[in-house]
Amino acid sequence: MKVFIDTNDTQQYRWIDARFDLKDPSAGERQYAESHVKGAVFWDLEKHLSDMGAEGGRHPMLSKEKLAELIHASGLDPEDSVVVYDQGGAPFAARAWWLLKYAGFKNVFISKRGFEALKADGIEVAADVPEFPRTDYALSFDDSLYADQSYVKDIIEGDELGVLVDARSAKRYAGIEEPIDPVAGRIPGARNFDWEKLVSNHQFKENTDFSDVLQKQEPAVVYCGSGVSAAALFAALAEAGHESLRLYVGSFSDWISDSSNVVEIDSLAQPEAETEDAKAILARLIEEGYSGEMLMKKFEYEKSLLADK
Repeated sequence: MKVFIDTNDTQQYRWIDARFDLKDPSAGERQYAESHVKGAVFWDLEKHLSDMGAEGGRHPMLSKEKLAELIHASGLDPEDSVVVYDQGGAPFAARAWWLLKYAGFKNVFISKRGFEALKADGIEVAADVPEFPRTDYALSFDDSLYADQSYVKDIIEGDELGVLVDARSAKRYAGIEEPIDPVAGRIPGARNFDWEKLVSNHQFKENTDFSDVLQKQEPAVVYCGSGVSAAALFAALAEAGHESLRLYVGSFSDWISDSSNVVEIDSLAQPEAETEDAKAILARLIEEGYSGEMLMKKFEYEKSLLADK
C-alpha cells in the first residue's frame, strides 16, 4: 500500500494540517493560524482526532458519527485524494490518515515532509482559513482496521489469530520505566518495535525491515500508550506491504483501565529487585536487542562484573 507521498500539489489534493505538541496542546492550532499549506484544513489531535470525553485510553476513539461529522464539516468526499502533514516525523498525521482509511477513503496519504520542509521546498502557504461546502456522502467504514480491548483479549486467549506489536520504547515495553501511565509493562505476549526507529531528521525512513518482529503473512494488532504513535507504526507496516493490520486505539492506557487485565513485565525489570546500576545495565541490553535466555545470561554476566569492582 502506498502511504507516504512526496508532493507539493495543492490543486489535485486536499490537504490536512495535523500539527500537534503533546507538551503544548495549543501549539498546532497557533502554528496553523500563522501559516499552513494553502487550502489545508486543521485537525487537532485532541479536539478533532480523539473523543476526549469518552472512555478508552488517553486519546479515545471517535464514534463513527463524530468522525463522519468531522469529515463532512471539512468538505471531504471519500473520492478525494488527500494528503495529511504534521511537523514531520511525528505520529499525528498518521492518526488522521488512519481515521480516514477507517472511514473508507482509498486515496489518502501522509506527506513524507513536515510543514517547514514543505514550505522550504516552495509549496504554496497561506494564513487564511479555507472554506469548503459541507458534504454528506455516506461513508463505508472498514472495521477490519480497528481493534478494541475485547478483540485484544480474544487474541491473548487464542480466540482470534493475531500478533500484538507494542510501538513504545524498549524500556516502557519491558516495564523498566513508565513516564505517563500509572502502571508499567505491556500487554501479555506483545512483541516490540519502537516507532521512533522509523524516523530520521524529522522524516520517516524508507524500506524499513520489520522481519525480526513481524512477518508479512502474520495478522497484527498494533498499540502504544494511547493509540497515537502506534498509528505511525501501522502506516509504516502498511507501506512495507503488511496487509492484515488493526490499530488498538485505546492501547495500553485503555488496557490498564481494567484492573483485572494482566500486565506483563520483564522479570528482571522490577525496580525493587535491582540496584540502579543493574537497572541501567538491563535497560542498555534491552535497547541493544537482547531478549529471553540470552538477555538473562548477558545481564547476569555484566552484573557480576559490577560485583568484582
